[in-house]
Amino acid sequence: MELHRFYTGTEFEAFRWLGAHPSDEGTLFRVFAPGAAAVGLMGEFSHWQEIPMTPLHSGSFYQCFVPEAKPGMSYLLRIHKTGGTEADHLDPYGFCTAKEESSQFYSVIWDQRSYSFSDGGWMARRTDGISEPMNIYELHLGSWKEGLTYRSIAAPLIAYVKEAGYNCVEFMPLCEHPALESWGYQAFGYFSPTHRYGTPDDLKYLIDQCHRHGIRVILDLALVHFAVDAFGLAEFDGTPLYEYPQEDLSFSEWGSKNFNYARGSVRSFLQSAVLFWLQEYHFDGIRMDAVRNMLYPHGNTDLGEHREGAAFLRTMNEYIKKVMPTACLIAEDSSAYPGVTSPVDQGGLGFDYKWDLGWMNDTLTYCKMSPEERLGDYHRLTFSMLYYYNERFLLPFSHDEVVHGKSTILQKMNGDYAEKFSMARALYLYMYAYPGKKLNFMGNEFGQLREWDEKREQDWLLLDYPAHSSFYRCIRDLNRLYLSCPALYQRDYDPRGFHWLDCREGNLVYTFTRSSREQRMLAVFNFDHQPVADYRLELPCITAARLVLDTNWERYGGTLKTVPGDLGLDSGGLTLRLEPCSGKLITLLPAPEYEAMLQENEQFDTLPQEEKAALMKKYRYGCNNYGPAAEE
Repeated sequence: MELHRFYTGTEFEAFRWLGAHPSDEGTLFRVFAPGAAAVGLMGEFSHWQEIPMTPLHSGSFYQCFVPEAKPGMSYLLRIHKTGGTEADHLDPYGFCTAKEESSQFYSVIWDQRSYSFSDGGWMARRTDGISEPMNIYELHLGSWKEGLTYRSIAAPLIAYVKEAGYNCVEFMPLCEHPALESWGYQAFGYFSPTHRYGTPDDLKYLIDQCHRHGIRVILDLALVHFAVDAFGLAEFDGTPLYEYPQEDLSFSEWGSKNFNYARGSVRSFLQSAVLFWLQEYHFDGIRMDAVRNMLYPHGNTDLGEHREGAAFLRTMNEYIKKVMPTACLIAEDSSAYPGVTSPVDQGGLGFDYKWDLGWMNDTLTYCKMSPEERLGDYHRLTFSMLYYYNERFLLPFSHDEVVHGKSTILQKMNGDYAEKFSMARALYLYMYAYPGKKLNFMGNEFGQLREWDEKREQDWLLLDYPAHSSFYRCIRDLNRLYLSCPALYQRDYDPRGFHWLDCREGNLVYTFTRSSREQRMLAVFNFDHQPVADYRLELPCITAARLVLDTNWERYGGTLKTVPGDLGLDSGGLTLRLEPCSGKLITLLPAPEYEAMLQENEQFDTLPQEEKAALMKKYRYGCNNYGPAAEE
């Protein structure tokens, strides 16, 4: 490892030099502890007797080679502080951890070469997914089903995900963490998967199996803050080595410690961890939690930009995309910071996707309202299209929306018991027809009624009840349609892919089209609790329309017979009956002249901005009818 790179925050493979590295002759240990008076090593190999480590590079690093130390053996680092006290710590770069019944954690020597992946074909074919469907199933491994490990969850999870129509799983944090209640967001083992579900090789097996079945795997990482436990990173060498020295900056709003991005060694630590999970475990992407708190101190925009945090993100993302261009970098950012998904060389942060938390909040708030309230707040659903093309957005209904008294997605819906199911079915059709990649938290897909609890598995017994099994069938069919319809994903971030047909005040009907190079689809929604008898749409360029999904079909718990098929066009238009709290997805067959227009200028993204604007105006891609003030 080049020390200059480590100290200046440009090192990405610090884990290859620091930590415990076994060989046939023994194990070489190295640790960074510049503030320590001395460092000792102890473990099973020494019968827990301390072995002095040799200082290197002016005492900033310590090293020790132990012939008796073998993979699988536990160890700790004893930090001798300058004041004469001492404390035992886990290895910050440790690859594995173990925990005793006494709650004592240990680092464990692990040989990263002990597992051989069999997913070479997947890794060679992998893309960043921009023009592909990405339907993410977010889960907490320990509470999906009780008692499962990294290995034992592989078969049932893969079977369930594929049957339910998802093509990607996102695991909530798996880095080693002391408290289950933190869900992994307050970690200390940034290079070690949690011991709770098995070994590092077991996790690699799970990812390997997912890839063999065509499932993308994303890891949730918290790079903002870390656990305060004395055996972890806090005051590691007797000084604030990883956290800020100032107390007002050191502690986060969650009571944890904030990483100090001003220190190059901290930046090297964190970005090495990101590359580690992508390279050594073959994760397909990283979802970075609480990016707002990296961009602004404590996430408070009034305090100004956190320049070190923003610079860290740019440096890290640019390098990761250079060496692993098909890895997905996803930002969970609730701020309005510009250019989150723009390339770094264009002034952006370099992420591939950003969670659209504005869309999520507006949409769920709308669904909580009574129909009368929705009439007065009609454009809450259309507002996100005013900013949508500023970033590459991902639409999330995540774990954050089903905890801490917020109610589950189904419970949030306005109305009585039956109306909640109807509204939720329409909501999910709205989500999957809308531009952007999708994320749904476990349990949402079958209408979980109980808020998520990390200590309990999902209420799978609900699938034995008709209302919930029908709801699951609707979500499953919708998921499968999404994966098979290019119009619903191919142009997520191209203004030609979305067009409002009707978003007028005075009713609760919303209509838009989605288009790809070879397909055009129509989505129609009635978010009123009353039917609309004769809803008329003028479709002069359409020669045929086929209903492919109606959320009010009996098979989904609705009132209409399940009859997909051709709809009768008359006088260049379509007349529909819209049932209460329902949505329809319709495939449209364009007339030849419209088909030619759809094919024009396929290289849209490469055009100068003024030519893009001219095309959008010519064909009215994207509706400007967001309200009276926005009329042309």
